[in-house]
Amino acid sequence: MSEITRRERMRVETDLEIRQHARRLLVAEGREAVTLRAIARELGITAPALYRYYDSREDMLRQLCVDICDDLADELNRALEEVGEDDYREKLFTVCRGFRRWALGHPREFTLVFASPADETGTDTGEPAQDQLGSVFLRVIGPLMSEGATQVVNEGAPSDLHNDLAPNQEALAAAFTIKGIEVPEEATGPHAVYFLLRWWIRIYGHVALEVFRRFPFDVAHADRLFESLLTELTQDVGLDG
Repeated sequence: MSEITRRERMRVETDLEIRQHARRLLVAEGREAVTLRAIARELGITAPALYRYYDSREDMLRQLCVDICDDLADELNRALEEVGEDDYREKLFTVCRGFRRWALGHPREFTLVFASPADETGTDTGEPAQDQLGSVFLRVIGPLMSEGATQVVNEGAPSDLHNDLAPNQEALAAAFTIKGIEVPEEATGPHAVYFLLRWWIRIYGHVALEVFRRFPFDVAHADRLFESLLTELTQDVGLDG
């Protein structure tokens, strides 16, 4: 029995070492540098030996994305601990600011998780809500969406979009269920999902343009532009008071 336990422990430790090397390669040289051969070379083993842990490079990249997502979610949740329990507006701001700060400080990790086609990172598994937003923020946005059900003006979803929003509602509700996160039914209604999508599209759009330096004109104070965006978004949902 002790021998089995030791083997399992060694396997876990080796797996962690593989992912640590993969992450260092990603940060230092970019996604293209993250290959099984390169990692095997750094570990002093043969590339075929890595197939005991991962079926393919895409499989390893998928796990690397999960690690990055977990780290980001933990960072955002730590930041939320510093916000007053009843200050919903500041909680939203904290998550948005934290995401921007993380993205600017981790551009290659941001690129892998948030700016790579799903079929190139192996993240398109077909499971409910397994897009980047869901995989990173489920633990973060679950409580916020529960609070938002009573705090924001959730009456903005155009009626002709309700059919388009329905699959997103179902996927989000299913993802929360899988993760064991309880949210009220109204927190995943069409208006709430529309609110979430609008925030994500605009926040992600700004952050991606800033990370990749793709603003269509010179922006000397991108931080001020971002703060203005947050103010506009809160006004849209009646949180500017």
